[in-house]
Amino acid sequence: MRRTDFQSLVLVLTASAAVLGVVSAAKAQAPAAAAQQQPPRTPRAAAPVDLTGYWAAAITEDWRFRMVTPPKGDYASVPLNAEGTKAADAWDMQKDIAAGEQCRVFGAAGIMRMPVRLHVTWQDETTLKVEIDNGNQVRLFHFDKTAQAPAQPDWQGHSLADWETSAQGQGLAPAAAGGGRGGGAPALSGSLKVVTTKMKPGYLRRNGVPYSGNALLTEFYDRTSEPNGDSWLILTSVIDDPTYLNQPFMLTTHFKREADGSKFTPRPCTVTAPVVGRTGDN
Repeated sequence: MRRTDFQSLVLVLTASAAVLGVVSAAKAQAPAAAAQQQPPRTPRAAAPVDLTGYWAAAITEDWRFRMVTPPKGDYASVPLNAEGTKAADAWDMQKDIAAGEQCRVFGAAGIMRMPVRLHVTWQDETTLKVEIDNGNQVRLFHFDKTAQAPAQPDWQGHSLADWETSAQGQGLAPAAAGGGRGGGAPALSGSLKVVTTKMKPGYLRRNGVPYSGNALLTEFYDRTSEPNGDSWLILTSVIDDPTYLNQPFMLTTHFKREADGSKFTPRPCTVTAPVVGRTGDN
């Protein structure tokens, strides 16, 4: 082969390789570009777990605080400070009734410990709706951080929600664990985190154990699926209240999934008289 022919062949092969390289790069970039053009999935579409349906509270502990109104002054296990103790000791059921404050224990920081049934649905693509039969209350969990808070505090306050990532579920910030495969966002863990503010002052227990309008309620919702077909909703809640508590008050509450809403019976807030003396937990 003559030198000029060899040089021509090299030039042709080099040009072909360059073209193939450009084509390969374009093909590699096409999926990424297409992904960027896709609108982000809504919180409903991205949900890693289905929390919708009917759920009934399982009262397996703290029976005397949850199923009946305990005696005045029975605030065992609640880390009340001096102001909280004073407020609890001053509780007067008749004053609450006269003031139309029957819903004080049905506020966001107290109602989930009551003997209640829940009906969970999606109100829209960014709002999870929790209807509660006892007290006839409705909680809205807003994934849209621009959702407008109520002008005035109310019983259920203003709740902002997020699906936790696997990293956050392990106690890590997303950046600490790195992204998912290919540097993407960390996988969702299936836990729903809800932070509630702007609550009216209410009760942690129906016998006047208080929380203030400064309280911050943080909740984590997890669903299990058992081998026998049962499903449980596990709620871990933390109440921070610098007005009435010495330290955060943490609780774990369980709800069992029901097949339908045949037992879901909405009813208004009512006040029940405290039992006489102390009762056992069972």
